[in-house]
Amino acid sequence: MAKDIELSLSPEEAAHLEQVKAKAAKALRVRRDEVTGLRFIRRSIDSRRSEVRIRCLARAYLDGEAMEDLPVTSFQIGDESKPVIIVGAGPAGLFAALKCLELGMKPIILERGKDSHERKKDIARLYREGLVDPDSNYAFGLGGAGAFSDGKLYTRSVKRGDVGHVLSLLVQHGASSDILVDAQPHIGSDKLPAILEAITDTIRAHGGEVHYSTKVTGLVREGESVIGADSTGGIFMGPVILATGHSAKDVYHFLDDEGFVLEAKDTAIGVRLEHPQDLIDRMQYHSSAGRGPWLPAASYRFVTQVGGRGVYSFCMCPGGIIVPTVTEEGSLSVNGMSPSSRALPRANSGMVVQLRKDDVDGDDAFAMLRYVEAVERMCHVRGLVAPAQRMTDFLSHKPSSSLPRSSYIPGLEAREMDEVLPALVASSLREGLSAFVDMTRGRFLCQDALLIAPETRTSSPVKVPRNDELWQCPGFYPCGEGAGHAGGIVSAALDGIATAQSVFVAYACNKNL
Repeated sequence: MAKDIELSLSPEEAAHLEQVKAKAAKALRVRRDEVTGLRFIRRSIDSRRSEVRIRCLARAYLDGEAMEDLPVTSFQIGDESKPVIIVGAGPAGLFAALKCLELGMKPIILERGKDSHERKKDIARLYREGLVDPDSNYAFGLGGAGAFSDGKLYTRSVKRGDVGHVLSLLVQHGASSDILVDAQPHIGSDKLPAILEAITDTIRAHGGEVHYSTKVTGLVREGESVIGADSTGGIFMGPVILATGHSAKDVYHFLDDEGFVLEAKDTAIGVRLEHPQDLIDRMQYHSSAGRGPWLPAASYRFVTQVGGRGVYSFCMCPGGIIVPTVTEEGSLSVNGMSPSSRALPRANSGMVVQLRKDDVDGDDAFAMLRYVEAVERMCHVRGLVAPAQRMTDFLSHKPSSSLPRSSYIPGLEAREMDEVLPALVASSLREGLSAFVDMTRGRFLCQDALLIAPETRTSSPVKVPRNDELWQCPGFYPCGEGAGHAGGIVSAALDGIATAQSVFVAYACNKNL
C-alpha cells in the first residue's frame, strides 16, 4: 500500500533519502524496513525562523509496493491535411507544437533565430567582438528568451491550465523530476538547451517541422482570413499561431501595416540589482554561517507600493550572472540567469517600477514601446558596457567613485541612475529599495550591492488583443508573451497549449480557420 505523510525535516535530513524514509516510518509507526520506497509529492523551504525546515508531503510505499511511473504524454503523427504554422520557438510556440501533436495536427515552427549550438556561437561572438546579430542573441533562437532565463518555472497562472502537465512534459524531455515537487521549480540555463533540443526531436519524429533562420515578414490573407505566413524561407500555408516573444518589435509593425488591432500595454522597467550571494543566504536563512552544506542558494521576493504603483523584484537569480539582452546596435538591456547548481558567488534580480499607459506620451499602440526604446538608448554607453552605481550611493544621491566586482562580463561604467533612467522610474525605485532595506532591518544594504541598468524586457509593451476564443480574424491566433497574454515560461507554455486547442476546435468544426 502507499500512504501520504506530511514531514518537517532538517536540511540535512531532507538531503538524504534514507533519513527521510526513517522519519516517514516513525511517523507512520511502522518498521523502517517496511518503507520500501518513497517519493516527494510537495516540497518547500520554510525559512521564517532561525531554524530552517523543509516542509514536504511524501508518499511512502509499504510492503514492497512499487512506485508508480511518472506520467508520459503520447503524441500522434501530425496530419498533413491539418498544418498549423507556429511563429516562434519559445515556450509558447514549442508547447503549442507539442499540443498540436497530441491532437493529431502537424506543427510547422518558423523561428527567426538559430538552434542551440549555433546560437551559443553567436552569443560568444557577442561577448568577444561586441557584435549584435539581430536574429540570434539572448532573445531570439530556439527557446526564445526563456532558453537563457535560467528556467524558473514558478507561476501563479494556475487558472490558465494544467501546470503539472507542462512540468511533466519538461521532465519527459530530460528535466529533473524535482520540478514536479519543488515549490519554486528551477531547471538551470545550462540544462535547458538539451531539453529544448529533445522537444524539437519529438516534434520532428512525429511529422512536425522546425525551420531555423526563417523570419516571418508578413501574413498571407484571403478575404478576412489568415491562411499562411510569408517568410525569408518562403510561404507556409495554414492557420497561424503567433508566438514571437516580447522582443520581436518588427512583428508589431507589420501587423500594424496590415490593419490588425494593437494596443499599448502597461509594463515595468528598472535595473538589475546584484549582491554577494552569501549576504542573501545569511539574510534569508537568518544565520551568520549562510546556507551551509545542505541548503540551496537563497532567493528573495520583494514588493511594495510607491505613489500607488508597484515596485518589485523580478526574475530573481540566486548564484547567477547578469547578461546583455540587446537585440540591436545603439541600445542596451540586461537580464539575469543561473546555472542549475546556482553555485556562482553573486545573486541578481530585476528591481522594476510599474509603468502605466498614461505615464508616457502618446495614445497610440506604440507609445509604451517608444518609451522603452528611449530608455534602452539612454543607457547605451559603448558596445555592451552598462551603466552602474552602488546601491548605497544611489540611495544617498551621490555618484559612485568606484564599482565592486560584478558578474556582468562586458564591463561597467559608473553612472548615476538618475542620469540614465526616467525621473519617475529612478525616484520610485529609490523609495522602493529603501522600503526593502527597512523590511530586512538593513541587511539588504551593503557596499557591494550594485545597480546595473536597464532591465526593460519584463513584458511586452504592445498587446495584440483577443477576447478568450474571439480572435481578430479567422486563422490568426496571437499568444504568449509577445502578444501580451503571458508573463513567464509556464504561463507562455499554458497559453500556447490553449491556443493550439482553439485551432483544433476550429479544424474539428470545419470552420474557416
